[in-house]
Amino acid sequence: MEDLGRGKVFKGITMKRERICVIGAGSWGTTVAIMLADKGYNIHLWVYEEELWKLMLEERENPWYLPDVKIPSTVKLYNNLIEAIGGSDVIINALPSHAVKGIFSNIRNRIGPEAFVISLSKGFDPETHQTPSRVLASLIPSPANRRICVVSGPSFAREVAKKLPTAVVSACTDLEWAKKAQELLSTPYFRVYINRDITGVEIGGALKNIIAIAAGISDGLELGYNAKAALIARGLMEMMRFAAFMGAEPLTLCGLSGMGDLVLTCTGQLSRNYSTGIELGRGRSLKDIISSRRGVIEGIGTTRIVREISQRMGIEMPITNEVYEILFLNKPPRAALATLLSRQLKEELDFPREVWSPGE
Repeated sequence: MEDLGRGKVFKGITMKRERICVIGAGSWGTTVAIMLADKGYNIHLWVYEEELWKLMLEERENPWYLPDVKIPSTVKLYNNLIEAIGGSDVIINALPSHAVKGIFSNIRNRIGPEAFVISLSKGFDPETHQTPSRVLASLIPSPANRRICVVSGPSFAREVAKKLPTAVVSACTDLEWAKKAQELLSTPYFRVYINRDITGVEIGGALKNIIAIAAGISDGLELGYNAKAALIARGLMEMMRFAAFMGAEPLTLCGLSGMGDLVLTCTGQLSRNYSTGIELGRGRSLKDIISSRRGVIEGIGTTRIVREISQRMGIEMPITNEVYEILFLNKPPRAALATLLSRQLKEELDFPREVWSPGE
């Protein structure tokens, strides 16, 4: 297959090395910028914080979010977003989910109709409760808004930066554009699969953070491996149930963006959501945890939004409910555990038939 870095023509667009912009210089945005630069692309990376931008220019690394990883000279660093975007053919959204609407509202007139947008964000907009791809679709001009692609899966940025084996999924309603993202991002150590179920992929990437907080709380309480295994399994069922009600394919949640990301985030010490849960289980207050961290803990906002949606739509989400009460109502973690264990006994596969098989 021809390397996109050499100028492959795809649906009328020639991929040019100098026309890829990554918006957001957190750990993941920085890692993807480096990965694409290693493939031969010239990358524009937009850094929100002026202080961080100056440090990155001076040190050629990201000391806040990805320390000790060198940034190639082919990654050009910008603090001015208009300059960074500069008519890019490919725009990669690597923002926290709560920032997507505000940032892209400011640049919507700078995105051409032929641009290709890839979203790496995991979560929901705090005001509209929409997924990042739907927020972007409402802001980006046609026809570009019909080919937005989402990339998600089990991928700690630091491991990808070390070129350790990683697999993710690229999702778009038009598989040709999912394939385009697949070809753009794939490397010998970063394998990309494709999927049409963009809603399911985004739900998996968002809801696993809620379960990861719960898994961390379980470990903070020293409840053992049995408890965490059960929590992950029941958490996956909760994610699948929510996805089905939202019109996604439940089996998507058994893939990389669901089960894959869930297992990683519930067990890996690099996960901010899991480590937040551990500290909550050990008795530390949420306020203290947030104040001591620099990065966004996506699962906190996601818990609030998913709980609101599930209550409005009548979706049974017992783990999400208990995480919400711990985070926002100061419920003691052991009381939340007691609530979960005292629920009415029931069948394991508790999907309503019409939700599990809506087409029948």
